Amino acid sequence: MSTNIISLEDVSWRRQNKQIVKNVHWNVEQGEHWAILGANGSGKTSLLKIITGYEWASNGTVDVLGERFGQTPIYELRKRIGWLSASLDERFRHYEGLACVDVVVSGIHASIGIHDDIKNSDIQKALKLANEMGLSHIINSPLRSLSQGERKKTFFARALMADPELIIVDEPTSGLDLLAREQFLQQLQTLHSKPDSPTLLYVTHYPEEIIPSISHVLLLKEGQIIAAGKKEDVLTNTLLSQTFDVPIYVVWRDGRPWIQIASNSFKG
Repeated sequence: MSTNIISLEDVSWRRQNKQIVKNVHWNVEQGEHWAILGANGSGKTSLLKIITGYEWASNGTVDVLGERFGQTPIYELRKRIGWLSASLDERFRHYEGLACVDVVVSGIHASIGIHDDIKNSDIQKALKLANEMGLSHIINSPLRSLSQGERKKTFFARALMADPELIIVDEPTSGLDLLAREQFLQQLQTLHSKPDSPTLLYVTHYPEEIIPSISHVLLLKEGQIIAAGKKEDVLTNTLLSQTFDVPIYVVWRDGRPWIQIASNSFKG
């Protein structure tokens, strides 16, 4: 029997009299991994903030991991959610001297830096995760010395430290070159190919980052859902063209969708 990980019913959110998210109905069930796809300003990050309780829906109901917002302590719920986003770089700005392993360990308490007692078992777990991410050669190196790809993997390992039931990965390949991007995506694919992996929400602008283990896709435009469902049904020429306002052609290769934009779409 399926279990809802996320259930949004008629969810909208307004900010300064502007409607950012509009009448969203969306369910994520146990065993599904989702990509959230849309252009800049489509409402992707706003939707994530609603799901994690950093923004409060103007109307509608929000249920995450079996807990209804307004009836549960949000801080406790967040401990069950891992989050990797570009904002972590800024949040760790004053902790650039921390060793890679210490950054990973900090995820056990979802803290920036280490401010709580750390057990030896926590350190061993951090070392194991770092090794799985291919970081064992720089495990004692300070954060400031890591490449962008190594930093992303370090923060990803950190997001896994508390054994989250849901992991949110928000535009993780920003700033990565082609090789580093593909290495990161391979790590993600390896993790989420496992049957016991946490439910994944992967947020991106780019359809080609939708790896084989992602089963479903949500398309957003101007805060509204264009389509939601199995990726083969959603990643069509018509729906993607509607989402991005440009003629798009999709070719599937190695279990991933690769897109081509019509060459006559842009005229000087």
